[in-house]
Amino acid sequence: MGSVKDYFSSLGSGISSLLKGMQVTGKEFVTPKITEKYPEDREKVHVPERFRAILELKYDADGNHKCIACGICQRNCPNGTISLTTKMVMTADGKQKRKLDNYMYDLGSCTFCQLCVTSCPQDALEFKNDFEQAVFTREKLVKKLNYLPEKEEPAPTPEQLAKIQAEKEAKIAAAKAAAAAKKAAAAQEAVKADIPKDTTEK
Repeated sequence: MGSVKDYFSSLGSGISSLLKGMQVTGKEFVTPKITEKYPEDREKVHVPERFRAILELKYDADGNHKCIACGICQRNCPNGTISLTTKMVMTADGKQKRKLDNYMYDLGSCTFCQLCVTSCPQDALEFKNDFEQAVFTREKLVKKLNYLPEKEEPAPTPEQLAKIQAEKEAKIAAAKAAAAAKKAAAAQEAVKADIPKDTTEK
């Protein structure tokens, strides 16, 4: 008698469980679908602004970027995604200045941690949400971020060149004067050292 009772009890619980499952299935069956039909609806796809897809240099309307080639982003990158090459150029005031030559970025090894963006002192980097970056070879994932040609430093004017030359000549003259004074002081010390001391007792 007990086995028959257990049988119908388990049968009832099974039917109850089945009905609950069918209720969930039926509810989802009539729920409007939200599946994205990509790439057919590419124009309608909404990608959140905070989505990180690819690193870029910020360019202004005149085609200038803020990167000063300090290399902080390269040092902070945890897996060597960023590689910078720099060059030294002469500025209009006659001083040497480090300038960006190539900014290489390997999208294939990027972890999108954003350490490069947050540590940049010039706010020259940002992540874009352009996620369509599929390519057939890994080499194409290595991108040059400074894609616009680097602008040359303005040539110094004749007045600036004359000022630079005058400053250089003044520095040379000051150095020669300091060397001559040092040499004269050394000669005077040598003369003093050669004078014999009077050791005669009175």
